[in-house]
Amino acid sequence: MVGYNANPKECLDIVRAMNIPCVKGNHDEYCSTEEHLDGFNPAAAEAVNWTRKQLTDGDRQWLRDLKYTRMVTSFTLVHATLDGPQRWGYVFDKLAAAASFTYQKHGRLFFLVIRTCRSPSCATRRCAEARIPNSKSSRAKSISSMSGPWVNRATNNPKSAYVVYDVHEGTIELRRLDYDIATAQKKILAAGLPERLAERLAYGR
Repeated sequence: MVGYNANPKECLDIVRAMNIPCVKGNHDEYCSTEEHLDGFNPAAAEAVNWTRKQLTDGDRQWLRDLKYTRMVTSFTLVHATLDGPQRWGYVFDKLAAAASFTYQKHGRLFFLVIRTCRSPSCATRRCAEARIPNSKSSRAKSISSMSGPWVNRATNNPKSAYVVYDVHEGTIELRRLDYDIATAQKKILAAGLPERLAERLAYGR
């Protein structure tokens, strides 16, 4: 939810007011603590340090209290992986995804997947273009986040992205929305954040 762009407080206010199930992401965790940012790239580290100063004590406590995983009706949410959600491991391939299935208690699992595939058969691309019917061979799906449309890495699409999961029909639909990228970029630069963070919005990365 926070950690990259220029409106972290506003994003948290919206989410907290909605009172919806959320899971903690790695940037949510680092922005809510004073942990050292070893291993972060310089732009991300600068953004985290800046974000820490924008949040209230209550905001940071709310982020710290978030769970790493949440079970909601017929599906599970996790930012990283079920076999080690607090280690913030990325899912790059089928083997990494399979490690989570051992711990999966529900039929559906939503988590962050890093894909660079541009093949027409790529699962992430299919999800971006159509509704995916329920099937035993499709147990896990990637979804996006408020701080950056990560699923767009498969298609370099700069639009905002979110997923709708119909629990009754068992379908998953990735939707995309236009938003004012130029204004978002100006806010990032006006805040003194790295120029790279503004530039990447135009490329969906």
